[in-house]
Amino acid sequence: MDDSSYYLPAAVMAIAFGCKAPALVRSWRDPLLRSVCALLALAGLVFFFAAPPTISEVNRTTGIANVSAPLVYGLLSAFSAACLVLIINWRGGPPEVTRRTSRRWIAGYGVVIVALVTLFALGDAPLERRRDLDTYYANTPFIREMIVLYLAALTVAGFAMIVMCCRWALRVHGWLRAGLLIIAFGFLFNIPYSAAKFIAVVARWNGGNLDDLSTYVAPLLASTGAQISAVGFCLPLIGQRIGDSWHTWSTYRRLGPLWHELRPVAVPEDRAVRISWWSPAELQVTQRESDIRDGMLSLCPYFDSEVRARAHDAAVAAGSAPVQAQAEADAAMVAAAVRARAADPEGRVISSAATPAAPPASAEGRRDLVRMSLALRQSPVVAAARGQAVTRSGRDFHERIR
Repeated sequence: MDDSSYYLPAAVMAIAFGCKAPALVRSWRDPLLRSVCALLALAGLVFFFAAPPTISEVNRTTGIANVSAPLVYGLLSAFSAACLVLIINWRGGPPEVTRRTSRRWIAGYGVVIVALVTLFALGDAPLERRRDLDTYYANTPFIREMIVLYLAALTVAGFAMIVMCCRWALRVHGWLRAGLLIIAFGFLFNIPYSAAKFIAVVARWNGGNLDDLSTYVAPLLASTGAQISAVGFCLPLIGQRIGDSWHTWSTYRRLGPLWHELRPVAVPEDRAVRISWWSPAELQVTQRESDIRDGMLSLCPYFDSEVRARAHDAAVAAGSAPVQAQAEADAAMVAAAVRARAADPEGRVISSAATPAAPPASAEGRRDLVRMSLALRQSPVVAAARGQAVTRSGRDFHERIR
């Protein structure tokens, strides 16, 4: 791995952390947000301090040969704990259980970090080794134990992450399940990484030389696993946003028939508050719903409860479910009211105080506007009510006025 393989991910993590930092300041008490920020910060630090140039600079600055070893190993252990804590908080559950489990993992890996520093202080590693310290000092007392300890800690974290992600994935669906399975697959690379390191170290213990496994193969495995896991962490968030946007635009599109039906009687363009075409999807949907409700309010005097009742009975007789039958009945009443309004260009029904107005579709509780809109386009009951309204040409409403 060249130096850019370390510094580029570190820069990406730093940017991501910078984007999250304002939210962390505002919501410091949010355990999930704290976990995410800790993970981003530690991941960036691991890549930065594991880069060979940084290792040399840290050793030179401190004047202690190989002091970067316990630093990097400690950061790896802290990163492992951060991953576990993030999954625990992400999964949720009773707050006291979540806090207790998180503290146990943090305390356990805190002990590991202290032990790593202590073992390095007790050992003797005078010659700087930027890339092959694990195998070069595999037989050195205390340094040997430090190496075994950090590899064991990484292995435990890998197994724990795989188990937790797979168990959680069995209980969820969609983007979250896909993300958890990808995270588990990424952490699966911890196993061959640790195995390659252990094999190289054990070979040294027995007088052999398989250093290439530790120096070249293991870093590639770790980098691949980290990148796959990063995709797994990001996928549910990105997927959820894509899904939300798709649902919002789908709602906007499906509201189209009802919006077009009411457009002739809606608020005139010069009096309506319009939004630009590049506005967020949620705002576009809100505007369309507002136009629909304004149109229905203007049709209030033309709503005929008898039309709705007949349409409801027809929809039920045709086999529609209760909710669908209600939507078809409301849509039929709206379609008939639009045509009644068109047959009354002078607005005599509106100006007649004696006109008994049926309640608008929203008066008896919030209706499903999407169902109403789809019924306008698809329901034969609505088509029949629309045809009857055209035939009548507003006769019933004019008779009411006379």
